[in-house]
Amino acid sequence: MTADVMELLRQDAALALPRLARIPDPVPLLAALAAGGIHVVEFAFTTPDVTGLIAASADVDGVRVGAGTVTTAADARDAIAAGAAFLVTPGVVDEVAEVARAHDVPVVMGALTPTEAMAGLRLGAAAVKIFPADTVGAGYFRHLAGPFPQMPLVASGGLNEQNAGEYVRAGAIAVTAGSSVVSAADVADERWDAVTARARAFVTAALRGR
Repeated sequence: MTADVMELLRQDAALALPRLARIPDPVPLLAALAAGGIHVVEFAFTTPDVTGLIAASADVDGVRVGAGTVTTAADARDAIAAGAAFLVTPGVVDEVAEVARAHDVPVVMGALTPTEAMAGLRLGAAAVKIFPADTVGAGYFRHLAGPFPQMPLVASGGLNEQNAGEYVRAGAIAVTAGSSVVSAADVADERWDAVTARARAFVTAALRGR
């Protein structure tokens, strides 16, 4: 499972995080994102009924759906029971890493400082998510690559079509697409073509950084 998710993440150089107040039906959203080249999608625990969304999405062909903003062991277990293919934390959370290891589910551990990034890897993280990425900038990723050339980094926070490639060029294996790709208005009005177009533009920009 780890290899599957990480392979897709590296292939697309992107994942989507639709942080919305309401997602009535995740299936057409996932289809729109996949059509635009994003095949790894994170539904956060800040979204109502996140485990229901994950369960409804788990069998969508060609897409791997995981849980984000996982901060407790209970949330981790609930997400995995619903079918989450991976977990994402906002910071270093030992108990989430422990549950992930026990179920052989990859975890992308949130971090900001080098100390936190090292701690995440020691806990078995498949990758380290630097958040908030726009606060530290792409140059920070280049600095981290000096002492940690083999550390898989994911950029999250404040990314868009204009800056996504900068983070990949600086060493991130993937960048996170949020509201710049999936807007509440597009989902509410079912403008799936618009979501696909923005996803495609975001992925294209990210891949230009290679």
